[in-house]
Amino acid sequence: MVTDALLNNQNDEIKTQDNSGYPMQRFSVAPMLDWTDRHCRYFHRLLSDNALLYTEMVTTGAIIHGKGDFLTFNEEENPVALQLGGSNPVDLAHCAKLAQERGYDEINLNVGCPSDRVQNGRFGACLMGEADLVALCVSSMREVVDIPVTVKTRIGIDEQDSYQFLVDFIGTVNEKSGCDNFTVHARKAWLKGLSPKENREIPPLDYPRVYQLKRDFPNIIMAINGGIKTFDEMEEHLKHMDGVMVGREAYQNPYLMAEVDQRLFGSSKPIIKRREAAEAMFPYIERQLANGSKLGHITRHMLGLFQGIPGGRQWRRYISENAHKPGSGIEVVQRALEKISNDLDV
Repeated sequence: MVTDALLNNQNDEIKTQDNSGYPMQRFSVAPMLDWTDRHCRYFHRLLSDNALLYTEMVTTGAIIHGKGDFLTFNEEENPVALQLGGSNPVDLAHCAKLAQERGYDEINLNVGCPSDRVQNGRFGACLMGEADLVALCVSSMREVVDIPVTVKTRIGIDEQDSYQFLVDFIGTVNEKSGCDNFTVHARKAWLKGLSPKENREIPPLDYPRVYQLKRDFPNIIMAINGGIKTFDEMEEHLKHMDGVMVGREAYQNPYLMAEVDQRLFGSSKPIIKRREAAEAMFPYIERQLANGSKLGHITRHMLGLFQGIPGGRQWRRYISENAHKPGSGIEVVQRALEKISNDLDV
């Protein structure tokens, strides 16, 4: 497990770096609702030892009052961060403490989601307008845990989108809570008039603004998020930032992650093949099926594994058409693999 190799900071208090001295956020996969569940994260961990993985956003209400166990994750996923949604400092502190006890490596406060449902709960991107409250929430969590408490935010909301507004927000949260670790989505959020999907696409990206933010706060660990798809882009961002967070591209084209350790963390281990990654999922799938999970809930995260490879569309189609059938099992994935020629070294 990667977690055992993580180094403590100079004060020996909070893990902030991997075993190469890089910040844990050097490469991370964004928290994505309905996507980055525990099955997805297990699959992604097979592709990269070093990537920091995030849960979907989980609300404090779900953890405290929900009927299910919203903190469940596989031990193999570490390093993994829990993203919390909420604005009640007491509830957030309670959930953060539970998460640390369960073995999470980081707690992240969502200050970036623009959906109406999130706004109605007074959390997500609307909190950018309440920097003092965000600081109180973060400080309340930091008082009860020893793991990093971080914030994921946008560069602005609605008409509050000046650079000075962003500087004031980061400065207030940092000064009043001690938070020194932010991930910044390089788009503003429109709280009214745009759907969450549109908020990921319509507001223009402003990478230079985030670079400037890092220059103005050199002592804060800062990762950049939004529209990042290639290693060339990641390496350019890393000239200015401490880390990059990749969202949809890592999910839709997961094999991108197979080179993360080598390209961004200096690893010399062999790059896993696509076929090897698929076969490495077999024991996990069988265990999960035996515990009552549905095949389709696991394999949906693997559909993009052979993107761009001859037979990749047939792989995707076969799983999509068969994984949700009653009684479907590991044989569906095995037969889907047969759509990829054994003559291909992939």
